Amino acid sequence: MPANKFWDRFANRYAKMPVADEVAYQKKLQITREYLRPDMAVLEFGCGTGSTAIAQAPHVEHIKAIDFSPKMLSIAKSKADENKIANISFAQSSIEALDVPDHTYDVVMGHSILHLLKDKEVIISKVYDMLKPGGVFVTSTVCAGGKMHILKVILPIGNVFGLLPFAKFFTPEELASSFVDAGFSIEHQWQPGENKAVFIVARKAA
Repeated sequence: MPANKFWDRFANRYAKMPVADEVAYQKKLQITREYLRPDMAVLEFGCGTGSTAIAQAPHVEHIKAIDFSPKMLSIAKSKADENKIANISFAQSSIEALDVPDHTYDVVMGHSILHLLKDKEVIISKVYDMLKPGGVFVTSTVCAGGKMHILKVILPIGNVFGLLPFAKFFTPEELASSFVDAGFSIEHQWQPGENKAVFIVARKAA
């Protein structure tokens, strides 16, 4: 089953799920805002149902929010309309397929997505290229490498039958190395607790 079909099927339930750790989520939003300015152009890939883009839209000039699930995007657009947010443009695309000139964005956000990509190194390098000099890449990523061994059995089987998404396993240290290898310097790295997603703010050289 194509990945977008999985997320289409899951979209309504996902939209109704409470944030797993609201305190940590709000802290990540606040840290991100320290890097935002009213004149900035921002990209969020894997935007899902739009919660983060909507939360950050008042702090920037424009956000382009992409996802490859039409159903997720439909929910995101409805939420933006309900909140009278007019400076987000939503588009159906994967980050792999997105064609963006170099030095386009001040900030790129990719939350709960890098572990779902087949080659995160390629995408991290792509983000580096699309960022303006001095721009930042903000991510929150599940790092299950060396832990949760049962998932390494369950997820691949579930993916084959279309019941679960594809996922890769790496450690926080391996993730950080992927950023450094792409040319980024890591300005902020935080993991709210064991088995929690790792939050990273990485900056492109000015």
